[in-house]
Amino acid sequence: MISVGITYGFVASHHMRTHLRKTQKLAESNFNDLRTLLNTTPGQIDYVLDQYTITKAKAFSDLDNVKLLLGGSIYEKLRPRVVPALDNVKAMADAIRETKEALVMVNSVLMDMKQSSAHLSANLSDIQKDLAQSLKDPACRVPSAATTCDHINSSLSYLDVSVDFSQLPPLDKQIANITDVLQTNLSGLIQEGYRSFNDIPETVESKTTNVISDIKRTLNSIGSEITNISKKIPVQDKLSNFIHYINNTEDYVHRYLPTLEEYDSYRWLGCLVVCCLLTLMVIFYCLGLLCGTLGYDRKATPTRRGCVSNTGGIFLMVGVGFSFLFCWLLMTIVVLTFVVGGNVEKLVCESYQNKKLFQVLDTPYLLNENWKYYLSGMMFDKPDVNLTFEQVYSDCTENKGIYATLRLENIYNISKHLNFQERMGNINSNFETTDIRIENVVLLDEAGRKNLMDFSSSGVDRIDYNAFMNATSKHPTKVNLLSFAADLDIKANHLPQGDLKQSLKRNAQTLRTIHRIRIIPLEKSMTTVYQTMRGLQYKNSGLGVKVANVIFFLNTAQDFLKNHTSMITAEESKKFATMILGYIEHYLQWVRIAITEQVAACKPVATALDSAVDVFLCGYIVDPMNLFWFGLGKATVFLLPAIIFAVKLAKYYRRMDSEDVYDDGLETIPMENMKNGNIGFRRHRTAQTY
Repeated sequence: MISVGITYGFVASHHMRTHLRKTQKLAESNFNDLRTLLNTTPGQIDYVLDQYTITKAKAFSDLDNVKLLLGGSIYEKLRPRVVPALDNVKAMADAIRETKEALVMVNSVLMDMKQSSAHLSANLSDIQKDLAQSLKDPACRVPSAATTCDHINSSLSYLDVSVDFSQLPPLDKQIANITDVLQTNLSGLIQEGYRSFNDIPETVESKTTNVISDIKRTLNSIGSEITNISKKIPVQDKLSNFIHYINNTEDYVHRYLPTLEEYDSYRWLGCLVVCCLLTLMVIFYCLGLLCGTLGYDRKATPTRRGCVSNTGGIFLMVGVGFSFLFCWLLMTIVVLTFVVGGNVEKLVCESYQNKKLFQVLDTPYLLNENWKYYLSGMMFDKPDVNLTFEQVYSDCTENKGIYATLRLENIYNISKHLNFQERMGNINSNFETTDIRIENVVLLDEAGRKNLMDFSSSGVDRIDYNAFMNATSKHPTKVNLLSFAADLDIKANHLPQGDLKQSLKRNAQTLRTIHRIRIIPLEKSMTTVYQTMRGLQYKNSGLGVKVANVIFFLNTAQDFLKNHTSMITAEESKKFATMILGYIEHYLQWVRIAITEQVAACKPVATALDSAVDVFLCGYIVDPMNLFWFGLGKATVFLLPAIIFAVKLAKYYRRMDSEDVYDDGLETIPMENMKNGNIGFRRHRTAQTY
């Protein structure tokens, strides 16, 4: 148990010596951190304030882009109600032009169809006459050919046209009406409406030129005041006051640290001597136990004990002698180190860790009877300001800025000097009072509206489209000429060679030629007319209602522009002003937070204080000192039972100079011996050898 205490003493002494050698490096690290704090603080403040140029540049960029941001937003608000109405009018104008083109094309194709139909009818009539003349040939009277000739003769009536295109009404009147409608350039009028509406952003830009210039001047003046703030913030001044203390402290450390290390060498030597002295006692006791145990003989008499056993007893008594000789010194050392280390641990180290030490220092009128709060009185000469050591240490531990930690708002209120509400309110009122009138936006004038009404009364919706589609949906002839020609060829093949057979084949070939030359082009023309009239019927059905709806939506959009444009303009102007002011407000809020909480973060101050008290004083000195007196005291306490056990054991290990011998051989005690005073034993005295 004594050896454990000695081990504690050795470890504590070595720990203190080893860590005190690191004091120089620890001090330099903390001084470097403090100087970095002092040197970087002005740059941090300048950086924060210089960021206004970025904010101002963003605000200027948006102000220069007012055409897109404000004018464009107003345009986008109006667009869903205006552009569809203009698109409907544009679609109607396109429909007028397309209708005329379609009617002109149909009228032209219809004339061609009438001519083609007349030519086709004449051609078919000639073939019909030629076939009738051929069937009068005597060959038809032959019984085998009579039936064939009768069949051909009965089918000649089918060689005729099936449609009379001359019955279809002409479209000249409708074309003339639409031509009159197109005399007015409706598309140009619509483009004027588009242009008038699309000019809203340019109108907004021109109306806000003066207010934009005023806002830029206001932002420039705010920037000048923000630049001057860096010269007024007292953070740098307060930090500069610490340079003197830092320099003096560093000089003091460099001056006395070598002396401390020198004295620590003497301390380390003294602790080594004390621990070695205790170690020597333990060695004597251990040697005594070892020799005594190994040399002990139970059968040997006290005067005849062995040399090894006797040596063990001597070692034990030497240990006892050293214990009595140096025990007072050990007790004194234990008491002194206990008083110093224990009190410093309780009064300083524990109080520092649980912050009760700061509470004592913050006791009103303790450090200065005239000051309620010593720290604020020393720094600001305002002892009534609630600035305590505990609060400063806690804030620095959380790495807060010097401004908030030292309550510098009592000297210079940054929030008050960053308050530009009056000027920012002027910016907002400038936008609100700016008369951004969007006038003379005419979507379609009266000429355009009359043009639409004229189109609705042009009569294109009253054309008999069904008559045209019924006529053009039929086949041009009553019978398919190709089928009829093929049937003629088949029947001619059943006839004998002769003029009749040759006539039938020749007419069949003529029918095929007519189909190629007349029928195919006519069919294409009929298909074109059918599809065109069908499309026109779809477009122009209910034309009056469609035109009325277009004019209704156009009037609705025009009324919306007249009644709501000013309100939408005011709302969007307010949003734009809020956006510009938002840049400035966000920047100012960031400046307040940065300067009060982030600039000159005082974590190095708390770290330096922790290094001085918690690490150097408590960790490097007090804790090893307490471990030393604890180990030394433990060893000293166990010296008392060690002395007792050593004295008791030495009695059984050491060689005695005399012993008592009892004679067990006499069974009776003669009366003569009783008379002479002999009671049955004899004492032998022998010389004791040491």
